Amino acid sequence: MSSSLRRGALAATALLISIASLSACAAGNDAQTLGVRPDNAETSVGDIKIQNATVITQPQPGVQGQAAVSATLFNDGTKEQTLDSVTLPGTKATVKLSPATGSGPITVAPGGSVVLGGKGNPSGVVENSAEAGRLGDVQRIVFRFSETGDVPVDAFVVPAADYYRDYGPSSVPQPPASSPAASPTGSAPAEGAHGNEAEDGESGDHSGEHSGEPTPSDSASASQNAGH
Repeated sequence: MSSSLRRGALAATALLISIASLSACAAGNDAQTLGVRPDNAETSVGDIKIQNATVITQPQPGVQGQAAVSATLFNDGTKEQTLDSVTLPGTKATVKLSPATGSGPITVAPGGSVVLGGKGNPSGVVENSAEAGRLGDVQRIVFRFSETGDVPVDAFVVPAADYYRDYGPSSVPQPPASSPAASPTGSAPAEGAHGNEAEDGESGDHSGEHSGEPTPSDSASASQNAGH
């Protein structure tokens, strides 16, 4: 191969490597920028950031009961904010908000965070699970804060199972208790009954033996008749 051809081949190889590297970088940037993680729905508006937003329904489709809205709320500002309402656009659901203890609004301190849902945490409950969306669907949730206003986020509707069990509705139907095993229909005879049967059998045998033997008066009468 001549030197000119060799230089041309090397240049072509270098060009291909450069193009491949640029393509990889572009794909990586797009994946990071456009990547969507609906199972870890998050968003931020102003000083408010929301992570892990989900709508958690009953474990099985068609089961009546409550649903719950769960999320972690961050306040990166310098002013306290209250969570005034949570709505599920496109549904008839009404989300009832309750603080962790007592009454009053759910407050997110400046620089702090609040977990909505789970034991010992504030809660957002929908009384009718069927109104909160269908399992597997993506449902928009709108959190309204006192200072920031509306913060919308799209989240999955998931069942209260596995990881989500501890953050779902507190009232989940329990499986029915198993019924006790049925007792046998026939009952064994008492020990006394066996004893009586045994006694009856023995008395019958003895009476049979005595009935086959003649009495003394019968023997005497027979001998007198023979003499006459």
